Amino acid sequence: MVGVPTDGAIAPMPLSTTPTNWAALQNGSDIRGVALDGVAGEAVNLTPDVANLLGKAFATWLADELSLPATDLAIAVGRDSRLSGPTLMAAVIDGMTALGCRVMDVAMASTPAMFMSTVLPEFSCHGAIMLTASHLPFNRNGLKFFTQSGGLGKGDIARILERAEQGDFAAAAFPGPVEHRDLIAAYSATLVQQIRQSVNHPGNFDQPLHGLKIIVDAGNGAGGFYASQVLEPLGADTTGSQFLDPDGTFPNHMPNPENEAAMASICQAVVAHGADFGIIFDTDVDRGAAVDENGRELNRNRLIALIATIVLQAHPGSTIVTDSITSDGLTQFIEGDLGGIHHRFKRGYKNVINEAVRLNESGQAAWLAIETSGHGAMKENYFLDDGAYLVSQLLVELAKTRLAGKRLTDLIATLQEPEESREFRLKILETDFQPYGNSVIDRLQGFVATQSDWEVVPKNYEGVRVACQAADENGWFLLRLSLHDPVLPLNIESNVAGGVAKIAARLRTFLTTLADIDIAALERER
Repeated sequence: MVGVPTDGAIAPMPLSTTPTNWAALQNGSDIRGVALDGVAGEAVNLTPDVANLLGKAFATWLADELSLPATDLAIAVGRDSRLSGPTLMAAVIDGMTALGCRVMDVAMASTPAMFMSTVLPEFSCHGAIMLTASHLPFNRNGLKFFTQSGGLGKGDIARILERAEQGDFAAAAFPGPVEHRDLIAAYSATLVQQIRQSVNHPGNFDQPLHGLKIIVDAGNGAGGFYASQVLEPLGADTTGSQFLDPDGTFPNHMPNPENEAAMASICQAVVAHGADFGIIFDTDVDRGAAVDENGRELNRNRLIALIATIVLQAHPGSTIVTDSITSDGLTQFIEGDLGGIHHRFKRGYKNVINEAVRLNESGQAAWLAIETSGHGAMKENYFLDDGAYLVSQLLVELAKTRLAGKRLTDLIATLQEPEESREFRLKILETDFQPYGNSVIDRLQGFVATQSDWEVVPKNYEGVRVACQAADENGWFLLRLSLHDPVLPLNIESNVAGGVAKIAARLRTFLTTLADIDIAALERER
């Protein structure tokens, strides 16, 4: 792997002082930074010193939120398989115990399990921290924070960073204790029991997955536990599972269900071993995807359709909230075939989850919030984006359909999928990129108004989505502004072969009039 020393040794973590730009560590509702040397042009800004202050900042923020002294707090801390994890985690723990907090060191864990440490009665923590940078490269790391109300929002993260930058913390008279606890065992037990009860197998209650061969690909992240602590107790044969051992160099493929190499690997494994089902997780297990017995991906629109089917069976007529780039065929499936409501919202898993929460509070029942990236959150599970929980729902339905002599994918047999689907990332060259990007979107709507067979889609919450009605296009496109980067992502889908190129060609006539947009990615579609 690029950036890892060739002798196998890992470069020691820098012990430099705090960064000059604390705000740069914020990534939406998470903190992310460069934790290891080894990648050109990426200076380390997440050091043990920084992690120590972030632990203190979270503890004092949480104490204020709960109106409790820091010495009364119990906080769980876990990590994924990243190389920098143990050192950064020790620094976070040292910071919080210096303030007198009681800390539960749960070692290797998943992000969803860390939230569960606040609600499982045998833990009942006031808060939790997960050391992870999701699917990012080996040199990155970050922190995700939880309270008993769920993950923190952007404003909370900004306030924690402000406290860390100020660095004004009073040490306790005595350091708080550190307890070593097995969170993953407790978390896995809840999944096992939930699957048993939901399947309610008439002949084998304890092992409802007996007779099924199910392969897990953890990508050397933190998800290897699912094979041994969830599937095997349920009777599944996990022969052929791969990359279960944690390895922060990620030597086989990136642990990311959206990565082509990762999905190809699990698809090939399912076919090679004659498995009934395949499961793949990202590094910290807040995302998951699946593969059917034929080696076909159950990802993106297919995954959403499957989970929506399960949810709408239990909650007829309710709303499914997704991100903005889902297909027209998915809308037809949810609304026309399943009788639900498809509420297509903004990109960003927190945006999707928060919108589902808002709809429920307004009286509109929404039991599922899911992004095409694989972040899926269900109302009955605290609206927690939990890849293991989501996959477990698929396993329940897999077992039920097997009992009925059917296949899981029969549930989505009528899902209409696009013939072609592409995403292009158009770079904004203007320094003040956000106002400029928004102006491009406004001007595009004017251009669309001049096209007789293009129509702006109503009820769109992000960028501009356009229905392309010409017979040789028969699709749609969405142009939006990236949440963080000077980029205009352009998604194009078509139900006919060659349709994406046709739509792209018409868009080029508009985009080439703009001096500060690099459309090289789109030019390659000629």
